[in-house]
Amino acid sequence: MKVSIIIPVYNEFRTFAEVLKRVQRARLPEGCSKEIIVVDDGSTDGTSQALGEQARAGVVTAHYSIVNSGKGTALRIGIQLATGDVVLVQDGDLEYDPEDYAQIVEPILNNEADVVYGSRFLGKPAGMAHKNRLANHILTIAANLLYDAQISDEATAYKAFRASVIRGIHLECRRFEFCPEVTAKLCRLGYRIQEVPIRYNARGIAEGKKIRARDGFEALLTLVKYRFVPRGRLVARAYAAPAQSAAVHSHSTAR
Repeated sequence: MKVSIIIPVYNEFRTFAEVLKRVQRARLPEGCSKEIIVVDDGSTDGTSQALGEQARAGVVTAHYSIVNSGKGTALRIGIQLATGDVVLVQDGDLEYDPEDYAQIVEPILNNEADVVYGSRFLGKPAGMAHKNRLANHILTIAANLLYDAQISDEATAYKAFRASVIRGIHLECRRFEFCPEVTAKLCRLGYRIQEVPIRYNARGIAEGKKIRARDGFEALLTLVKYRFVPRGRLVARAYAAPAQSAAVHSHSTAR
């Protein structure tokens, strides 16, 4: 089976090379190949140039957006480009450890789950600020109350999906509301989320963290919103890329 790893990046020049090195090196279960898709969301700091070198070398499939449209938009583009049986989300910083890939995708490969979240709170979230921990717990409690999600980490970046599942969901996210939107719609459509513990090393604003307090409020509103949207509007009719001006450079990879 092929695992498509989608990496949305925006001005991650300081960490991008190391993240990509770790992703390439990460172990997958036996019999799995790896496809790396990087969506550059309008970077202006040299990330695009570094990505270009990797794309020309055939290491990644690369998409370059002319403007910064947000993480959700980048992920929607990446999902469209993915050709794997499993889709896994990887942030472009060093908070998450790609060495956790195998345990995240194994329940899907073993037909034990269609969706797996890597939970920071089943592991040990090193360095997470108290306010961020509180925000994460509030979002998780909201997901459990509204959707009976029965999860411990709603906002984790490490999410893996059977490709047919994520493509079957009508996604509208543009910024950081990908996580609450996909959680809400998965639960509304009857998918049970399985969790596995992961490692986590938090970074702060000084290290390039981009999420802010307003994004937490938006996430909470997103969870509430999709509790009441008609179920028929949650299902994708025909998946299409978000409309925007963009240049696409695709270099196939299976490492």
